[in-house]
Amino acid sequence: MVPAPFQQALTDLLYTQAREFVGLYDLARGQFTQVNAAGAALLGYSSEQDFLTGSAHKLCASEEQWQQLCEQAREYGRQEAEMEITPYEGQPFWGRIELSNFQMEAKPFVLVRLTRQNRLQQAERELAHSVRRFEAVFANATIGIIVCNQPGDIVSANQFSLHLFGYAPDELLGQRIEVLVPNAAGRQHEKLRQSFNAHPQVRNMGHNRDLQAQRKDGSVFPVEVSLSYFHLDEELYVVAYVIDITFKKEAERELIAQRQRVEALNTELEQKVADRTHALMNTLEQLEQRSQELTQALAAEQELGELKSRFVSMASHEFRTPLTAVLTSATLIEKYPGTDQQDKRLKHLQRIRASVNHLNDILEEFLSVGRIEEGRIEAHPENMDLPALLDETVADVQGLLKAGQRIDRQMGCTAPIWIDPSLLRKIVVNLLSNALKYSGENSVVLLQADCRDSQLVLRVQDQGVGISPEDQEHLFERFFRARNVTNVPGTGLGLYIIGRYLELMGGTIALHSELNVGTSVTITIPYENHPAD
Repeated sequence: MVPAPFQQALTDLLYTQAREFVGLYDLARGQFTQVNAAGAALLGYSSEQDFLTGSAHKLCASEEQWQQLCEQAREYGRQEAEMEITPYEGQPFWGRIELSNFQMEAKPFVLVRLTRQNRLQQAERELAHSVRRFEAVFANATIGIIVCNQPGDIVSANQFSLHLFGYAPDELLGQRIEVLVPNAAGRQHEKLRQSFNAHPQVRNMGHNRDLQAQRKDGSVFPVEVSLSYFHLDEELYVVAYVIDITFKKEAERELIAQRQRVEALNTELEQKVADRTHALMNTLEQLEQRSQELTQALAAEQELGELKSRFVSMASHEFRTPLTAVLTSATLIEKYPGTDQQDKRLKHLQRIRASVNHLNDILEEFLSVGRIEEGRIEAHPENMDLPALLDETVADVQGLLKAGQRIDRQMGCTAPIWIDPSLLRKIVVNLLSNALKYSGENSVVLLQADCRDSQLVLRVQDQGVGISPEDQEHLFERFFRARNVTNVPGTGLGLYIIGRYLELMGGTIALHSELNVGTSVTITIPYENHPAD
């Protein structure tokens, strides 16, 4: 028990006249209740009162970090930490915080001391960090790392290299690097080492030669070695990075053996193909007698050839255009490195996104055709809110609108209808996309829907380029495109897909068009009314 006459002296010595920060923090209230003058000045405050009445200064960079320190001090009685301190005024500095837990009048407090680190302490801390980084990179590396001086003596080797070569800790230190090289007695390696010392550079060893390393027990194994170097006190040191490639070499040998087996199988297969070809020729001679079937086969082949020709022509054009835009925009982005050119970069990035989305749309159409023809698409009707679906669909195609274009809607269906929403959405998106694509600026596209006699009648009308009567006969064929829109991007699959979807839903489609006037497409789909559950 400190006598009362000395308590004031001790308080003045340990608190008031302390040169570092000393303060009392009320854990229950979450704020400092006392601080010494030196502490307030250390944190950039003009007085103790300014510190106490200012913002709830917690010393740490974040509230979570400060609360964690307080909780640890409360649990263990004491807590220490080193961190960067940002004062109210002045430059940040590194400091050491010490928190000691105690109670006063049954209330929890912590005594907080903050000591500013001097340059020596900062240097010691940075040195400790450097040592830890060195241990992470060198000592704990998962490849062998060996350091030699200029005469070739090993001065350092990490744990992995000792395991790799079968040596005990420190057993390699002081030995020549040649102990790890098989057949080093021929002095070839020593000459190579002297050549590297004369002209050190970061490079791989071997120059397309197979390298071998030697373990302590004399066994050898294949390795890959990379060389680096550094200078310390004007002395050259060489660093060798060693990787055991035994498994890689075994895999290469296995690959060669597999290739040889494949070649043998190919020879056998070629003989079988020759035999089958001979049998096929005999069969073809018999088929020639069936002229009617051959004629039909030739007609089918001719139709397939035309489809392939259309596909190649369409794909070569439709893929080349967006890919060229992507390549051009990517090249131009490199020419705008400055921050003041961000708008130009964003412009070309938007072109890249648009081109990629266009490619995705093309591929989606190809996949849709494949799924349809393979019978993997079925109609799944359900109770559906038609106005909501059409509103969402119109919102989806807003990005396709040209300057001044708009979509007018006329909705005559209010009650829910029993129909497949996914297929209907795809049909409407396709019709609206075509209408916007083939119409000019400041034009109007009409989307009209009506429900009567358990049938949905939906019409999309545009003011576009129109379609000639000759081309209208082929509109629902795969890859067919009207002659007056060959310069507009498209695959020629949209109406074909719509027609097949309508077949699945039991619907029909009607088209009326005039050149330079516009096109009206009307679809009719039967539906049922189901009461809501």
